[in-house]
Amino acid sequence: MLAFDSWDEQYKRPFGAITQDCPIHFWIRPSKAFLVSSARLRMIPDGKSPLVVDMQRLDVDEENDLFYCAYALSKPGLYWYDFELDTPNGRQYVSLVEGGRGDITEHATKSWQLTVYHSAFQTPDWLKGGLIYQIMPDRFAREGRTLQEIPEGRFLREDWGGIPEHRGDKEGNNLSNTYFGGNLRGITSKLSYLKSLGITAIYLNPIFEAHTNHRYNTADYLKIDPLLGTEKDFKDLCSKAGGLGIRVILDGVFSHTGDDSRYFNRQGRYRDEDGAYQSKASPYYSWYDFKKWPDDYRCWWGYETLPEVNETNESYLAFITGPDGVLEHWIKAGASGFRLDVADELPSEFIRKLRETVKNLNKEAIIIGEVWEDASCKISYGERKSYLNGVELDSVMNYPFRNAIVAFLKGSGAQALYTVVMTILEHYPRPCIDVLMNLLGTHDTLRILTELKGDKGDGHDRAWKAEHHLTRSQREEAICLLRLAAVLQFCLPGVPSIYYGDEAGLEGYEDPFNRGCYCWGKEDTALIDFYQKLGSIRNTCPALRSGDFRALAVHGDLIVFERYTQDQQLVCAVNAGKNNEFFDLPDGFIKIAGDCIRENSLTGIYPKNFAIFTIISNQI
Repeated sequence: MLAFDSWDEQYKRPFGAITQDCPIHFWIRPSKAFLVSSARLRMIPDGKSPLVVDMQRLDVDEENDLFYCAYALSKPGLYWYDFELDTPNGRQYVSLVEGGRGDITEHATKSWQLTVYHSAFQTPDWLKGGLIYQIMPDRFAREGRTLQEIPEGRFLREDWGGIPEHRGDKEGNNLSNTYFGGNLRGITSKLSYLKSLGITAIYLNPIFEAHTNHRYNTADYLKIDPLLGTEKDFKDLCSKAGGLGIRVILDGVFSHTGDDSRYFNRQGRYRDEDGAYQSKASPYYSWYDFKKWPDDYRCWWGYETLPEVNETNESYLAFITGPDGVLEHWIKAGASGFRLDVADELPSEFIRKLRETVKNLNKEAIIIGEVWEDASCKISYGERKSYLNGVELDSVMNYPFRNAIVAFLKGSGAQALYTVVMTILEHYPRPCIDVLMNLLGTHDTLRILTELKGDKGDGHDRAWKAEHHLTRSQREEAICLLRLAAVLQFCLPGVPSIYYGDEAGLEGYEDPFNRGCYCWGKEDTALIDFYQKLGSIRNTCPALRSGDFRALAVHGDLIVFERYTQDQQLVCAVNAGKNNEFFDLPDGFIKIAGDCIRENSLTGIYPKNFAIFTIISNQI
């Protein structure tokens, strides 16, 4: 028997992160061979000295001693814990070895992490059990008016579906100023399609005026980019989407602006007032850090086109979070929340003020942060972040799940996937887990089909990547693997997020090729049908909305897990290997699908106990 296992409620209860003042029960079972006379819990506030708690000796069996204590923490934050033992050989420890498992060590080595969050922390119910669809607005759909006036310096392409521009012009400039003309009306025109997928939230990449097609260099926070439409178009999208039960989440880019913006105005485009580059008397001058005005300034990752702002500057903070500020403007216009770009580069003070403002305007609005690592213990610029304590973010983009699923389908094994899933579930507060943004692809990653089976592209330039596509056999294998990935994405705790076109079979290497136009009229309809079936399950299965997670089998390339509530259980089995695997369903379960969910339509209300099977091997 293990000395301790934080993933097993025989050793720690409750599992995972806890609210402040919640009693935690600990049991350790050191082998009798160590002759342990007494034991203590060491609870270590992050960066501080341990708090030591005596443990009570309980019943003794023939193999192991048993020690117990209960402890509660009143202050939210990050803690670490392990156990110290008194033995005839001196003091020894129970330290973390692997996963949640611990063993006796001579010295205190690795401790377990414990996240303690505010008891009032709640996340929006409307997103739980839902489904997000991410859209790059220029590349999804276009509809309506012909543009009469295109802002200076932009080029509108007519070849919808063409290869995104990847070459510099003769002067070496990046042609991110070429557009395909996708717009807000186009998105509105496709709402019925999104509804057929089961979508409950649209996450839009930036829509504010900005002079690149990706729009992460904001030029005017209070204006819709003219190529996308008008504020009326945005309100119309939110209204019509809302009528279908779909909310709209905006991308908030608050760590920097564009140099070609009304706030910095390096290009002199905005003539109604001076920007910080033009005058120290500008109302925006204090937003930026100039080492030597005007040409030497702090900029995002060294890109001079992206001057960084001082997020805690009184004027800037009021502009974003104050009365009639940016957040209030767009929440009142219909937005249901924000995804925060580069959240790990935003000061905690700014995020907390942003949360306060957003929740005061609409307590059901969602705040999702872009964090690529474990967000519960992230260190950024030397500072331990507290994103998930209940006073900053609701949720994050769940890159750890994404990376683990991709690795699993490429041969890392089921145990590696299980370890990542359990680590995140252990570290994150339950309110956050229920709305985790579970993604397979985004505008910052390779398209998932290319990721699963494409040549890595190492050593190749953009010209090669622009022309290179999966072979027919590679594509068939990639689609089979994508089905497995999607089943995991839809059935693991959290909320699946589909990157536009992944469900239709789009391919592509990194930016700009992962940002191609949606392939209207050329979709992989069988793949779309598969996603629609998964969406149907999401929308009618309480176990996927609020159910707990429990592994039933983890070995080789096979993972089988259960999502369950008091009233319903769902079993999901995925085999990433080349050989068929077998697993006996628990008693009382009904198999409603098999062979990668090709057998049934999967519509309607699902029974109390049912199983989704992808037990077939990943071979075609």
